[in-house]
Amino acid sequence: MTFQYLRLKTHETLFLIILSLVLILTRGSHITTFYSLPDASLALFLVGGIYLKKIRFFLALFLLGLVIDFGASAFDPKLGFCLTNGYWGLIPAYAVLWLSGYFLHHKKSIQKLSIFIPIVSIAIILAFIISTQTYYMFSGRFGNPSFFESVLHGWEYLPQYFLSSFAYIGIFWLISLFFNKNKFLGFYKKFKSS
Repeated sequence: MTFQYLRLKTHETLFLIILSLVLILTRGSHITTFYSLPDASLALFLVGGIYLKKIRFFLALFLLGLVIDFGASAFDPKLGFCLTNGYWGLIPAYAVLWLSGYFLHHKKSIQKLSIFIPIVSIAIILAFIISTQTYYMFSGRFGNPSFFESVLHGWEYLPQYFLSSFAYIGIFWLISLFFNKNKFLGFYKKFKSS
C-alpha cells in the first residue's frame, strides 16, 4: 500500500500553510483576531481554488475554519452566535468561491481583469446570498421565514462583505502579478504610460 495520495507537493504544503495562517489571523470575531482584521475567508477559498484545486484542500481549509469557530465559542460563548443550523450554509458559499478560483485557473484568466473581476464579483455576491439566506432561514433566530421573507434581511452587510473580500483578493492579485514578473512589468508600463 502506498501513501502517494497523502503526499503533498512542497508548493501545495507551503500554500496550505500560508492560507491557514491567514485564516487563523483573520477569521471573524474570535480570540485570535488581535487587530480586528476583516475576515479573509472568502478570498482564501477563492485563492485555494486557484492554486490548490483539489477537494481535500477545500475540506482542510473548511475544517480549520470550523475548529476556529467552535473553539472560539468554547472560550467565549458570545462568539458562537453564528453556530446554528444556518452555519452549514457556509459550505456551498465557500464552494462557489473555490469553484470560481478553479475556473479562473483553468481558463488562465487570473491576470485578465476583464474576466477576473466579473467572475470574482459574481462569486462573492452568490456566496453572500447563500450564507445570508441560509442563516436567516435555518438559524432559528428569525422564526420560520419563507425564502422570500428571508431575502428582505441582511442586505445592509453586503457592502462590507464585498469590499473586505475584494480588498484581500486585490492584494492577492497584485502579489500574483508580481510573481509573474513579465506580466507585472507589462502592466506597470501600461499603467505608467496612461
